[in-house]
Amino acid sequence: MALFSFYNVRKPRQFEHKPIYWDPHKEEMENRVRRIRREMGLEETPETYKPQIKGTFIEGTSHLKRNVSKGYNVRSRGYRNVKLLTVLAVLLFLFWALFFK
Repeated sequence: MALFSFYNVRKPRQFEHKPIYWDPHKEEMENRVRRIRREMGLEETPETYKPQIKGTFIEGTSHLKRNVSKGYNVRSRGYRNVKLLTVLAVLLFLFWALFFK
């Protein structure tokens, strides 16, 4: 039977990742080349992507494109839901009043 000991406490395992190969000179060179290309205007920066990205999700989906073309937005959809719930409540009240009273 093993007894607990204060002197022989196991340490938790450490994470040790040893890369197979890392060349700091090559990485530094790639960073310099990327920075120079960006300064020369050959490589696009994230700021140039923004106008290209804006609105592409809506254009890629048919139901969102249809809502935008009809002029619907989040607020008008909320108003439509409130109208639908109001009409449903009125119909339920009329049904209750005609058949259960």
